[in-house]
Amino acid sequence: MTLAELIAQARTALDTAIATRQREQDALMALRSDENLTEDAVTAQVALRDTADAEVTRRQEALAGLEAEQVRENELAALQARTVPAANRAPAYDQVHRVGQDERTYRPDQDRRGRQFERDVVAAALGDDYEARDRLSRHMAEERVERGNQLERAAGTAAFAGLVVPQYLTDLYAPAAAAKRPFADACRKHDMPAQGMTVNLSRITTSTSTAIQTENAAVSETDIDDTLLTFNVQTNAGQQTLSRQAIERGAGVEPVVLDDLFRRYATTLDSTLLNQATNGLTNVATTVAYTDASPTAAEAYPKIIEGLAGVESALLDMASGDNIAVMHSRRWYWLQNAMGSTWPLITQPGIVAQTLGANYATAYGSGVRGVLPNGTPVIVDNNIATTLGGGTEDEIYLVDRQECHLWEDPSAPMYIRAEQTKAASLGVLMVVYGYFAYTHVRYAHARKIAGTGLIAPTFTGV
Repeated sequence: MTLAELIAQARTALDTAIATRQREQDALMALRSDENLTEDAVTAQVALRDTADAEVTRRQEALAGLEAEQVRENELAALQARTVPAANRAPAYDQVHRVGQDERTYRPDQDRRGRQFERDVVAAALGDDYEARDRLSRHMAEERVERGNQLERAAGTAAFAGLVVPQYLTDLYAPAAAAKRPFADACRKHDMPAQGMTVNLSRITTSTSTAIQTENAAVSETDIDDTLLTFNVQTNAGQQTLSRQAIERGAGVEPVVLDDLFRRYATTLDSTLLNQATNGLTNVATTVAYTDASPTAAEAYPKIIEGLAGVESALLDMASGDNIAVMHSRRWYWLQNAMGSTWPLITQPGIVAQTLGANYATAYGSGVRGVLPNGTPVIVDNNIATTLGGGTEDEIYLVDRQECHLWEDPSAPMYIRAEQTKAASLGVLMVVYGYFAYTHVRYAHARKIAGTGLIAPTFTGV
């Protein structure tokens, strides 16, 4: 791998670290806006933000070191270009016989590969070697004398298809876009248990009781009972076979393929949490119907508030207050396009009363995108289906973030690189896999806004 490729990788790693740090900072700001926040939650988030900040510093220093090394390499190359071996120096003017014409500046018999010419071109391009410029000028004058008619014909690069080499900017390759895992990143994280293919939770379904006692009468008693909540550990995996020629003769082929596998892994995980039959969020959430042939953002907002009210009613004292709204990007922008002259009667902390919430102008997948008028953070996730209902509807989900549980291995996804299995065909098998489990129904609290009011939006300002 060249130094330039290492620098490109370091820049990509730095960009990723900066995005992660920004995501943790956004999460911290959203947490601080929650009036029910706890000091432990803030301290934990600050620690995450500081860890991400330290990673940015480390990546920045690594990039600076590589760039300094590149500067030094360029300096040495320029120094070498200015240094002509003594054996190649032309003899003094008064120490040679001259017969009819001067010697050429660049002579094939002294430099068959043209290395001196190449060094002079580089040195002249760097702008700090006037002798190199003089030699190149003399060379062009000599060319005009000997081959002036050919130079005047001005052949273009098309005349040298075998010499004008196409350049491929591998550091600027365009990955296939992916929806990735915005909702999964917002869920409450747990480490995957070391063993087993099911996860079991005890859920109290019959509670104890109290009542007003009649004097000398027995006090109220109800036997407590639980129901076992069981959900499966699932495997998310994908593979790709590459020829050894592609890996060994290509530029960055393996990292590109691995990056794409990681993107598909994240997208599949997130889509499963939202859309899987029976247990996906769309199938466990209670519907708040929004039916309207001419929907408007102003009409949709009260439905969102109704859904949030349902979340709190289901959780009661178990509500953390850490509610989020999860919606497709087209729905988020539709809410932003609305214009109006009215505003909520009750103001909310940090929200201008005359606006329909606030947009943080962050990139897709970077965490909280903004807040609704009542301060509820918005997660934008394009794994939400847009072909529901009559075929063009999406849904808005309202949940308590702390009751959306996701178990993952801390090192997931895993990567297997197997060469032996495909050795006979010079193939290399790349496999990405990971285990996960999830549940949104420890308490049946989730709500979704659904119906004809959420058909494909038209951006008309209402």
